[in-house]
Amino acid sequence: MKKILIVLLVSVVSAGLNAQEPKISGAKLWKTLTEVTYEISKDEYGDVYLPVFSKEIQAVEGQEVEVDGYIIPFEGMFKPTQLIISSLPISECFFCGSGGPETVMEVTMKEQIKYTTKRIRIRGKLALNKKDPDKLMYILKDGVFAGLAYDSY
Repeated sequence: MKKILIVLLVSVVSAGLNAQEPKISGAKLWKTLTEVTYEISKDEYGDVYLPVFSKEIQAVEGQEVEVDGYIIPFEGMFKPTQLIISSLPISECFFCGSGGPETVMEVTMKEQIKYTTKRIRIRGKLALNKKDPDKLMYILKDGVFAGLAYDSY
């Protein structure tokens, strides 16, 4: 019986050590993501604004982060594994209101998520899009639903 308890205890402790804490989350993450400037480039259609990410943003690229925000429906419907999350409610987001492109993020979920109008939290790895004008500049990969965001700022 003692051996079983020891093995169980060791398993629980090692699982806790392997669980990766987000490098940055919540309001601090969104504030960091505002530290972006733009340079003008050209493509076959004319001028394109390409993001120039600050050192602080580049430091979290590829890291586990936890983003909180609102699901923004796009293309007329919600996709349960591909979504856009905004730091601002839909009436103020980049697509519908006064927010800038730094206030939204593409998210690819590992599992389907149900649509809600409530503020949610999602964990995943942050990727930076420096060149593709057809995608958002912030992309969260391997997203996992982490619950509702109860705090507001």
